[in-house]
Amino acid sequence: MSIHDFSSQRLYVDANLAAGAEVFCAPDQINYLKNVLRLTSGATVFVFNGRQGEWQANLAARGKRDFVLEIKAMVRAQVDGPDIDYLFAPLKKARTDYMVQKATEMGVARLQPVLTRHTIAERVNLERMRANVIEAAEQCGVLRVPHVLEPVKLERCLAGWDEARRLIFCDEAAPLGNPLDALQAIVPGPLAVLIGPEGGFSSEERALLLTKPYAIPLSLGPRIMRADTAAVAALAVVNCALGDWHA
Repeated sequence: MSIHDFSSQRLYVDANLAAGAEVFCAPDQINYLKNVLRLTSGATVFVFNGRQGEWQANLAARGKRDFVLEIKAMVRAQVDGPDIDYLFAPLKKARTDYMVQKATEMGVARLQPVLTRHTIAERVNLERMRANVIEAAEQCGVLRVPHVLEPVKLERCLAGWDEARRLIFCDEAAPLGNPLDALQAIVPGPLAVLIGPEGGFSSEERALLLTKPYAIPLSLGPRIMRADTAAVAALAVVNCALGDWHA
């Protein structure tokens, strides 16, 4: 397991990073660094943008209100992780936040909200999702920042599916068995994991999924899990069998 320095603050920035560059902090970052963390000019922080690794930077005051990040040296090269997309039926606010954070920690590449017959969330707040992705990446030493995609109905998502990407969907009606054994037959490559809503997929949705040659039903055992719990369990199993945990 890689050891990272968690004693220093990590900060996500969207700007390109290179030795000698200067990156101006956004107002909310200035407030956090100055008023929450009580950092002053000269303090060291680590910065990353999800593309160019992690860099050591020093805070420098510009006038009374502004801070810039003076980029010094790379401390970690970019590591992206497995090519796994996470598709999920959105839940209520706090539980969607939890799922998004845990999927980011698990190293997924993309987050795709999927609207199903039994989806209960009234609306999908993409900005809130992106903020949770960034916060999780900052706190957990993750360099990859998953892309947050626009929500799409399940039928439309499947209609435009790239069949080279295997779709593993959690199915309460799938035959019980060791999920790791069930995944051994899959050739490693582009993957997606789909978690349905609290009420499960409708019979029509499940039937549609089972007609797709790239879709693989997966049981998570004899107990019924909440959707956010199932998300963590499924991503852990897939990472163990086909992701970067077994390397």
